[in-house]
Amino acid sequence: MLAMLLALAASPEELELVMISVTYGNVPLKSCLTNVVSMFHVLDKELEWRRSQGKPEGFGGLKAYKPIVAIGPEHALEEEILMEDGFHGTDGLHGVHEAHPHLSPEETWKSLFEDGVPRPDEDPSYYTYFTPSKTPAHKEILRILKEEPENTITICSVGPMTNLALAAAEDPETFLRAKEICVMGGAVEVPGNITPVAEFNTYADAIATARVFALTSAVPSSTMPVVPQKIANLPAYPEKLSKRLNLTLFPLDITTPHLLNRGYFFDTVTPHVKEGSPLATWINHIMGGVFRQIERMVGDDPEPGLSLHDPLTVWYLLTIDDPAWKLAKNAPEDIRVETSGQWTHGMHVGDLRGRKRAPGAGSAVGVSGDTVAIDEIPGDEFGWLSAKRGNRINRLAESPGFEKCAPDLMSRLFG
Repeated sequence: MLAMLLALAASPEELELVMISVTYGNVPLKSCLTNVVSMFHVLDKELEWRRSQGKPEGFGGLKAYKPIVAIGPEHALEEEILMEDGFHGTDGLHGVHEAHPHLSPEETWKSLFEDGVPRPDEDPSYYTYFTPSKTPAHKEILRILKEEPENTITICSVGPMTNLALAAAEDPETFLRAKEICVMGGAVEVPGNITPVAEFNTYADAIATARVFALTSAVPSSTMPVVPQKIANLPAYPEKLSKRLNLTLFPLDITTPHLLNRGYFFDTVTPHVKEGSPLATWINHIMGGVFRQIERMVGDDPEPGLSLHDPLTVWYLLTIDDPAWKLAKNAPEDIRVETSGQWTHGMHVGDLRGRKRAPGAGSAVGVSGDTVAIDEIPGDEFGWLSAKRGNRINRLAESPGFEKCAPDLMSRLFG
């Protein structure tokens, strides 16, 4: 939610939010869609309130563009049981709809996405801020990538990657028209947050993540997951594609230290709540639930803070020209996703043995004196040292500053 709000609060020159591709997450798909629509409802009330108070409205991106909202399947490619963790409550927003019903829209909005649901006599004003679609999300992704110029669309994946995997499977060449895929997911050199080794988004649909990651390889089949029979209708990729996918990874390694601390948050938001800001009231309730949950899990010493996992991917797009963003020293890395391990499902696996990868074409001299290609290392059965096989992931390791992200977020939302 904070990531979407940050994107909508950006200036029109910084970012155009073209589409919100809704997926399941900590809660089922329908709850996630309810929360997205509620966000637009709250923002409509917020802008109306700011106008009435003579305050700067902000949210230039919200007013300039009308993003498509489309939904995907209700569960992962392989599993029909959601990997819910209960962290954010049964509605995904710590009970905000029940606590503040005036900030939740009437359920007539469902007519925008479902047949047979009656429309209101007059469309509510918040409908003007988004374009609902009854087309499956992955098909809308492909349509946008076809219609927009190549290398202009960036996709921020801040949930399970099911929608992206479906788009890539249906038309991989169109999917490769994306400028960059920014993925919040995984834990490379740190512990996981849903299992000892796995991060939630990847764990929730490890096969989808593995399939998308495979497009970063010159030989996608070298890292494709073993496909269970029930999803065998998803085709393999062609062995030869026009290019590799440009994928930037934001694992827990870099996202976790970017904290929105409890004291700073409440110091910043409380004056706006007292003034009557609908957005501040809404976010204040949600974040209050977050901090209480963190306290229950780890106590309140040190001060609880929410790691800005998802907002960091949007902040990256807003500050992408800052030279402080740095990739891991061995980038691009061959990072693969475990899809079948009993204890390691969803784990991001890299080769930590420190051996050199095969240097590739034109780097060695054969017995006849001719220059030959070395694409493989003898005995490297799984292609970890291959010049062609294996994934090529750009993992971000440094940002413009742990201490800068939260203030910029809060300033853009309420400043």
